[in-house]
Amino acid sequence: MAWEVVTGPLPPCTSAEPCGSDWPGLAVAVVMVLSLYWVWRQPRLGVAGLAVTLAALPVDEGLTAFARPSALAYLLATAFAVAGLVHRLTMSGRQRALATEAAGPVTRLLPEAARTFRRGRLSFVSAAVFLAVAGFGVWQALGVADAYDQRAARAAHLSGEVTAVDEDEGVLTVTAEGRTRRIDTAFPEDFPVGTRVDLVADGDGAVLVAEPYDAFGWELLVLGGSVAGLAFLANGVTGHLAARRLRRGPLPVLHVLVREGEEDGRTYVFAADDTEGRRPVLCFHSLYAFEDDEEEFDGEEFDGDDPASGDDADLRKIAEILRGGGPTPPLREAVLYGAPYAGAEVAFVAREDEDDPEVAVECSVTAVKPAVPGWRARGPQRRGRTSPRRSADEIAARMTPTAGPRVWRAHGFSRAIGLGLLLVQGGGVWAALDDGPSWSWLWLVPALPWLLTSVATALTWRITADRDGLWVTGAWRVRRVPWDAITSVRHHEDGIRVGRAKDSSVDLSPTGWAWLERRTGREPGAERVADEVLALLHRPDLRPDAEATAGQQGMPVGPPLVALTVLWGAAVLLLL
Repeated sequence: MAWEVVTGPLPPCTSAEPCGSDWPGLAVAVVMVLSLYWVWRQPRLGVAGLAVTLAALPVDEGLTAFARPSALAYLLATAFAVAGLVHRLTMSGRQRALATEAAGPVTRLLPEAARTFRRGRLSFVSAAVFLAVAGFGVWQALGVADAYDQRAARAAHLSGEVTAVDEDEGVLTVTAEGRTRRIDTAFPEDFPVGTRVDLVADGDGAVLVAEPYDAFGWELLVLGGSVAGLAFLANGVTGHLAARRLRRGPLPVLHVLVREGEEDGRTYVFAADDTEGRRPVLCFHSLYAFEDDEEEFDGEEFDGDDPASGDDADLRKIAEILRGGGPTPPLREAVLYGAPYAGAEVAFVAREDEDDPEVAVECSVTAVKPAVPGWRARGPQRRGRTSPRRSADEIAARMTPTAGPRVWRAHGFSRAIGLGLLLVQGGGVWAALDDGPSWSWLWLVPALPWLLTSVATALTWRITADRDGLWVTGAWRVRRVPWDAITSVRHHEDGIRVGRAKDSSVDLSPTGWAWLERRTGREPGAERVADEVLALLHRPDLRPDAEATAGQQGMPVGPPLVALTVLWGAAVLLLL
């Protein structure tokens, strides 16, 4: 799709056919962007969207359009994508049949609380907001066109010859009736020297009749608002209809085990005989339902963490999701209502704990997904680890007590990441300063501090363990963390996080690239460091007997890196 968009022919702007707002083309662009999202989340709509974008090519250019390599490649890629979508829908049907067979002939109506649970309102409200933004963009774009028409009605119409073209600046030099004018153009390549062009001149200003006005900004707003609004609308309708089907009649029921995910808050469903929770089968987000529940939610647009419910129980659940890092939630017995398959809606009843005499009803607020194991798996198995976390005793068995301080520092992968980011930083500063003062300098405000911190950390991070605690050297300072103040040490998102009892955690990031290290058959260096520091925390007999010297504590290189960046920026300005 990207190849076809970039290389597809654009009709030249002429006085007979000026380049104005192309609303049909914009509508196709909206469907094209939506199709990419629907292929991921809405297979049926994905098939329809791909069909519309594919049909737009022969409608606009005829069947000869597929003679272009990019259009032919798009045709083949679309056919492959549609085959994949049909396969997904077929598999969903098979999953539903197998689930119904497993449940047997017994069916039950939903509990009353689940029958009054609604979802979809949040998506509908969001859709209304974004579609209103798109409507505002259409109104403004039409206003720009009307303003040009009024100007053209009272302006002078001239014909001139292009005498010079500045393609870098997008400016034409046009001589008309003995006067030379500089005219801005979006497509200078369409008007070579010697071309006759028509102008609309009003005082000192003039525009090409072929390019009467520029409403690109408003059209971009229409594109973004329409895509977001229609995505929310489709999700709301889909979720609402699926929830209605769930309440329509008796449903198959399954005896299962459920558990909340540690990191993402999803509800993971296990087979009833998987008492250790080793292999999750399904996952979805859910919220509590009550008999007088009138709140609605639709999470189809999101992967989680955006629930909306006024109930205190839901708020507590959301807070637990956002906090994360707590103890592993227990497995709970539950009864699952509805045939579970990819894209389905379900509900379940379960006790909060074994001693609770009453059961709670929860309804899915995102579509059911298969819990596929693998390197992208999330939830009950900690993300990023390919094997269970080893205990402190296992790690300690490989370590021997030392008298001197233990030092862990940036390893090869971490330094490679730092050097790569340093090149990005240098190239970014060069690119921003290349054209002189401009609005592009604004991106340096948020980007440079992040890059400086990341580069300095990746190149020279260090953790030193001595008799009394840890010295943690980051980008800007060396922090002291006593042993009795440490609550946890873990490898977190390619960084090392040292939790403290009273203050905020001490973070080092990035400290490598765990995914690439595993792909090359190595144990991630930062993960090993976190495990060994955690072993020292739990096994005081392994801690060093001496205190770390100033040289062993390390030195942050953030400040020198700032000076180096300033010198590099000055050199770029002097060389340009």
